Amino acid sequence: PGEPQPPPPPLQYSLLLQHLVGDKRQPRVWDPAALGGIPCPPKSEEQKMVERVMESCPFKAALACVGGFVLGGAFGIFTAGIDTNAGFDPKDPYRTPTAKEVLKDMGQRGISYAKNFAIVGAMFSCTECMVESYRGKSDWKNSVISGCITGGAIGFRAGLKAGVIGCGGFAAFSAAVDYYLR
Repeated sequence: PGEPQPPPPPLQYSLLLQHLVGDKRQPRVWDPAALGGIPCPPKSEEQKMVERVMESCPFKAALACVGGFVLGGAFGIFTAGIDTNAGFDPKDPYRTPTAKEVLKDMGQRGISYAKNFAIVGAMFSCTECMVESYRGKSDWKNSVISGCITGGAIGFRAGLKAGVIGCGGFAAFSAAVDYYLR
């Protein structure tokens, strides 16, 4: 009882690292109220259900399909509007097309582009979501892999060589877009 206690063993750097970044590290619960932020109430079951639906693959694919349709339609109308051959009749090259014929051509091209963009958007989004679910990670590799799958599937209709080129081109484009968005 009256004897002096032996000094504690010296702190080893490797033990400290295990507690800070190693296997023994305890995850810290992030609480904005403790940091002086705005406290937020816990989420209700309805909010959690809506979040699960919005993070599901079918919802993401449907959203990309609708977004692709709108973007493709706008792009198709724009390209038809600046095309000098819109409404052109090859049988009578000297006849000036009417406004109705030009608008009809713009509508047809807009619908055509809209369908193509919708299909590509849905394919890419669905593939990316499935790759992300399979890998369990959300990083740039998911968009590159899904870009390769989507581009390869689209190009494969024209043959193996076109499928390989489509895979590489769409993967490179996906990587570039992901690089600039992240």
